[in-house]
Amino acid sequence: MSTPSTTPAVMAALQAMAVPERAEGMLAYHKVPRTYIGVPNGPLDDMARSLRAALDLPNRLTLAAELWQTNSFEGRVLAAKLLTQARMRPDDAAAWALIQSWLPDLDSWAIADHAMMAGQKRLLAQPARIDDVAQWVRSPSHWVRRAAMVVTLPYARIAHPKPADIAIREQVLGWAADYVRDPEWFIQKSVAWWLRDLSRRQPERVRSFMAENGRHMKNFARREAEKHIGPPPANPAVPGTPT
Repeated sequence: MSTPSTTPAVMAALQAMAVPERAEGMLAYHKVPRTYIGVPNGPLDDMARSLRAALDLPNRLTLAAELWQTNSFEGRVLAAKLLTQARMRPDDAAAWALIQSWLPDLDSWAIADHAMMAGQKRLLAQPARIDDVAQWVRSPSHWVRRAAMVVTLPYARIAHPKPADIAIREQVLGWAADYVRDPEWFIQKSVAWWLRDLSRRQPERVRSFMAENGRHMKNFARREAEKHIGPPPANPAVPGTPT
């Protein structure tokens, strides 16, 4: 069977894979009114791989933009998956611009995470794009502010960071220090997620962050951030004194 390449054909192919009872459960789970077709993630991944192989970048960008505009769950997730790849030739501004154009539409964690996974690849390819991300932290939308943490998450996971990587890591930790005062659950979760992943690579940096900022975090976020390092001692011993 040939790979569908137009938006109507792709949407028809998604409908053909629909699991109606799954769609009902997705609506109940995500609690955001939109069309849920009920396609599992595996078939979506398979379709995205086929489309990435079959279409050149301009046609893929067009299809991704059109699928996003369907406002269906699977359409938007597939749109993001079409742009989720490490190497994109040419890696011009078009894909990054399209991903950024989706920011005002973010309204649920699942779609937002898929969109930002595409964004992560483009940020790693061109780290100077961190200047764009720095604008997101001032957005009135908590989904856009959260996106700044999710799109930069790879920088918490780099095992052997270069000086430029460390600079971005410290920039994001600066945002996190402001975010901890935000009571929004998804913001608190995004900070905890970032710190938890960083603690696997740089535990002392996370301990110092928590010592300075942890008191402002919600309890669940503190527990998540300290999952791999544990909380600091309540009364640290003073060197040279009996314990």
